[in-house]
Amino acid sequence: DLRAPLRTIVSFSQILQEDANHKLTPAETSYLNRLIVAGKYMAELIDDILDLARISRTELKPATVNITQIANSIASRLQQTDKQRKTEWNIQSDIQTVGDEALLTIALENLLGNAWKYTSKTKNAYIEVGQMQQNGQAVVFVKDNGAGFDMKYAGKLFGAFQRLHGEEFEGTGIGLATVARIIYRHGGKIWAEAAVGRGATFFFTFESYKREVKQKKLIESVI
Repeated sequence: DLRAPLRTIVSFSQILQEDANHKLTPAETSYLNRLIVAGKYMAELIDDILDLARISRTELKPATVNITQIANSIASRLQQTDKQRKTEWNIQSDIQTVGDEALLTIALENLLGNAWKYTSKTKNAYIEVGQMQQNGQAVVFVKDNGAGFDMKYAGKLFGAFQRLHGEEFEGTGIGLATVARIIYRHGGKIWAEAAVGRGATFFFTFESYKREVKQKKLIESVI
């Protein structure tokens, strides 16, 4: 319902831009460009909101998920978008967990996409995906040496439409909210550490979800 009138606004604005461009003043051309850009941005917001809603309703399909394999695939795709860009990738081998592969892929796409975006202005960009033990739990992390953020705003990170950077970086503010929703649905938790100009690291775990899956399988085997 929202897409139809929005498509009309953007489409007719583009037609007007093409057909009447020679009649418009520079100011009028600027207004029209801003209208088209705003319309496309709103379309992105609608798509992101729908994706977030779908994630909340999607039935989880637990399986062993190879985080390393997914991360390598995403890194390769990102690098293909800018072959001239030099970025050092360090993806730890054999990171595995239990979860819904499709949803965890979406989570990693958002986290690695953010790392790629926020290191775009960084010389000697570095992105790492790894796993460590913390309080007896396996914790996966995505680390970069990009723009970072002020930790006093960390509480806003995972809310929808919350953005900690200005227009120098594109985005709708839905990505991290999507990641958090996926992690929470797996019974896990997510948090971040960062500093302005010194990069950011996102940590997440699914340990409680893995226990629930094991308990469910045990109960099913007994029944």
